[in-house]
Order: sequence, then structure tokens, then C-alpha cells
Amino acid sequence: MEVLFLLILISLFLGLLGLAAFVWSLRSQQFDDSAGNAARILFEEDDP
Repeated sequence: MEVLFLLILISLFLGLLGLAAFVWSLRSQQFDDSAGNAARILFEEDDP
């Protein structure tokens, strides 16, 4: 029973850690221009 309680606490901690990382990535604008980078590779640059 003690092991089950420990595993639940560890899984809750890891879930909250993942949620915190996701919220941090949203606030630091990691997902703002997802289409721009994908389309930018299709066009050639004309710089010499």
C-alpha cells in the first residue's frame, strides 16, 4: 500500500512538471509561428 501511495505522488509530480513545461512554452511564444517555418523551407532565397 505504501508503494502505491508513493507511485501516485510521483505520477502527480511528473504530471505537474509536464504541465508547467507546457505552460512555460506557451508563455515564451514557442508555438506562435508554426506554419511560417514549415512554409519557409519551400522557398529559395535569392541572396547571392
